[in-house]
Formats: sequence, structure tokens, C-alpha cells
Amino acid sequence: MHAPSPASTAAPAPGGRARLPLALYALTVGAFGIGTTEFVIMGLLLQVAADLQVGLAAAGLLISGYALGVFVGAPVLTVATGRMPRKAVLVALMLIFTAGNIVCAIAPNYTVLMIARVVTSLAHGTFFGVGAVVATGLVAEDRKASAISIMFTGLTVATLLGVPAGAWLGLHFGWRSTFWAVALIGVIATVVIATLVPRDRSRPEPAPLRRELRAVLHPQVLLGLLMTVLGFAGVFTVYTFIQPILTTVSGFGEAAVSPILLVFGGGMILGNLIGGRFADKRLAPALIGTLIALAAVLAVMTFALHNPIAAVAFVGLLGVAAFATVPPLQLWVLRKTDAAGQNLASSLNIGAFNLGNALGAWLGGAVIEHGPGLGAVTWVAALVTLSGLVLAVWAAKLDAKGRGAQAPQRVGETVAACAG
Repeated sequence: MHAPSPASTAAPAPGGRARLPLALYALTVGAFGIGTTEFVIMGLLLQVAADLQVGLAAAGLLISGYALGVFVGAPVLTVATGRMPRKAVLVALMLIFTAGNIVCAIAPNYTVLMIARVVTSLAHGTFFGVGAVVATGLVAEDRKASAISIMFTGLTVATLLGVPAGAWLGLHFGWRSTFWAVALIGVIATVVIATLVPRDRSRPEPAPLRRELRAVLHPQVLLGLLMTVLGFAGVFTVYTFIQPILTTVSGFGEAAVSPILLVFGGGMILGNLIGGRFADKRLAPALIGTLIALAAVLAVMTFALHNPIAAVAFVGLLGVAAFATVPPLQLWVLRKTDAAGQNLASSLNIGAFNLGNALGAWLGGAVIEHGPGLGAVTWVAALVTLSGLVLAVWAAKLDAKGRGAQAPQRVGETVAACAG
């Protein structure tokens, strides 16, 4: 019999309720690092493009490359590592993450930087998927939701603080210093995860792949994944190029970008809470309503960007509207999938968000280089989000029709049972 690990044993708090284990905060550090490396490039686009002598659209593809890596890597690595000890998976993922950021920092040219970004992205989706499972295993049944929430706080803080801090570092010490800083976070996260996260007591036994695939191929699940891609692509059509938009269209200096990104991060936290609360009450209306709000913010932002005060306000509103869509989009996919396919469906939806990121970054670059230009990025983004809204309305109607068809069947079964 093995003694319990100190990291896995929650000590009683003064009020009698057990404190959350330190291992949970180790996972939060990893989530913070991964979230920072995904989004920080948006505040560095001008510096990267100038240093590596590439166009703004090409620099934006560094975001697309990362997002596509998550899209491919999340389901593939989730399945491939399904029978490995989860602690070993987390440590290996953080080593990949750290090595990838070191290569980003020393990349001699654009091609090497792109490859390093893609390699780094492979850790993203699987870390959050496996980490959420580990987090729930560290606490009692009545605190599992709190455990997941605390782990994902790392991603929230990355958007609120990590990205603006990275943009500030890049402005004052060069964009490579930002990747060195993120690599250091990776080293710290690797050490604390290896030290504090307890060993698996037993190897996981995942559901057969065929059964998982059958569960996620349900039409409503596939519609949900497509809604995520199109609904969220509009956000990154704009957010990818937020630095040049603020400096060129709104007239801010480069030094103002970091504090304005803090406004976006604050809006993101508020939007996430609002979206979650609405989705818990009525999922389909929340899904449709948040996508309407996002499309409206993007459309009006086209005009607001020409006024500095309105521009800052709408950057915050974009954060609120964008992340209000996340809980209903995620919950829709999970509710339409049976238990056997939930791990894979959740992983695929993380990939779908990132495919939307990649599509948005590519589309924004195309609008800048071959279309109407930087000032048109926001209304093009609104059209993309509207396409996701159309799918959401269609999916909600199919869902209501399905429930309506089941009701007479249940009534008939009840009458037959009574007659029998």
C-alpha cells in the first residue's frame, strides 16, 4: 500500500473545508504559459514582420500555423497518449512547449519560426484535455468544477496579463525576449508539474476509438464544431491584426497597445462569465444571442475605430462578445455527444476554435493585402460570424424539431403501457 502524495492530499482549511492541492496550481502555471505563447504574437506582429523582412499578412500566418497545429494535434495526441500515465503526458507536453519557444527565440528566419510555432502548438489541446482530467482527480466530488475553473484561470490570466506583458517586453527589448520569457515559464511549469502532480494510481482505460468516433459523428455535434469554427473565426480576423489596426486606423502609438490589450482581457473575463450563466439557463438562445452580439460588435467597430475613445471601448466590448460565445459553443458540443465520445469531442472543439483562429488570421491578411484594406477587416469579420449564426439558428431548429418528434412517441408509449 502506498502512502498518499502530499500534493494529492488536500489539507483542512481553518474553516474546516479542505484547501485545494498545490498540484492544481502547477497545472494553472502550465495553462498560463500555453495561453501566453498562443496569443502573444498578436502584440508583436509589426516587430516580427520588420525583423524577418516579411509582410504583415505573412506575419499573421504565424498565428494560423499555431492554430492549425492545435487543430491537428489536439485529437491526434489525445488518442495517441490515451494509455500513457497522465503525469508523464503533461511533463512531456511541457517539454515540447519549452523547446518550441526556445527555437522561436533563436529562429534565424521566418521558416524556422513558423516550424517552431507549429511544434509548440502540438502541446496545446492535449495539455488542456489531459490537465482537466487530472485536475478533477485531485479533489473531492463536490469541488471538481472549481478545480477545472482554477486550472483554466491560467488561460484567462494569460490573455489579461501575459499577452500585454509580452507585447511590452517585445517593444522594449525585442520580440525574441518575449519568447525567452515564455520558455522560462515553460521550465518553471515543467518542474512544478513533475514535482507536485501525483503519479497515476492506475493507467487510464479509454473507450475504443471506433466508439468515440461514432459518438462525435452525430450531425448535431458536427454542426456544433462548424459553428465554433465560423463563429469564432470572425474574432481572429480582427484580433490577429489588433496592433496595426490600433496604430494605423485609430492613431495610437505602439506603446499604447499593451494597456489596450488589458481592456480586451478584462472584457474576456466578463464575457466568459456572462456566456456561462446564460448557457446554463437556456443553451440554444444563449448560443444564438451571443453570436448576434458578436456580429453586431464587429460591424459597429468598423466606425468606432476612427475615434480613439470609442476604439478602446469596442476593444473591451469585443472581448466581452467574443468570449461570451465560448461556453455555449463548448456546451453545445458536449451535450450533443454521448459519454463515450466526450473526451474526443471536447478535444475536437478546442481544435475547432483554433481552426477558426487560423481561418480568421488568413482571411484578415487576405483583406489587408488583396482586398479593401486594414479598415475593412472588422466588417468582413462580422460577415464570417454571421455565417456561424446562420448555422446556429439551423441547429436550434433541428433540435426543436427532434424534441417535437420525440414527444408524440413518448405519449404513444405511455398510452400503450397503460392499455397493457
